[in-house]
Amino acid sequence: MTERITLTSSIDGFTFAALKTMPRAEPIGLVVVVQEIFGLSDHIAEVCGVFADAGYVAIAPSLFDRVEPGFQAGHDADGVKKGIGAVRASPWRQVTADIQAAIDAAAQPAYVAGFCYGGAATWMAAAHCTGLKAASCFYGRLIEDLTDNAPKIPVMLHYGAHDASIPPENYERVRLAAPNAPLYLYDAGHGFCRAGNADYHAPSRELALKRTLDWFARWR
Repeated sequence: MTERITLTSSIDGFTFAALKTMPRAEPIGLVVVVQEIFGLSDHIAEVCGVFADAGYVAIAPSLFDRVEPGFQAGHDADGVKKGIGAVRASPWRQVTADIQAAIDAAAQPAYVAGFCYGGAATWMAAAHCTGLKAASCFYGRLIEDLTDNAPKIPVMLHYGAHDASIPPENYERVRLAAPNAPLYLYDAGHGFCRAGNADYHAPSRELALKRTLDWFARWR
């Protein structure tokens, strides 16, 4: 079951929305699911369902509610422009505080997984948030600019080998900065986990999510 909840950030007391999906049985932990630039899309809701089916409480914070309550952006050029504007208006300290609010919302062993922009936000959460056990970053182009923020927890990384927006030199810099982090390349492009995306690749998505679940179980 998925419901909308509200969270409160410790940085400024701002109250913002989140999706929360509960598993059918007793939870084994919490996964914070971090959005792409498009807000709490159907894709993010669906990924919350995947983690809930695996036994986790899944919470996806709406990180751009300060920009626009209930922020949503389409996947066309205008939507991408709107999403990029929201990213630029959201300092990392604020973003990690909002993710921390999601971590604190459930008394469970906590993990974090994020996609695209959310992959970079997940890296930052791994460096700056407390109460996390492990993280999984999906095609986070911005991570290469954030490597001075060393993760404090085990991190796994996923990239599409045919992603034109993330060339090999990008993820190789990340590999050098985090040599102990498993880094996987998939026979896919950018956003391969999102159904409806031109680069959606079901086998890569399935494998990456399985690796993520195995990774979280390892650090339970």
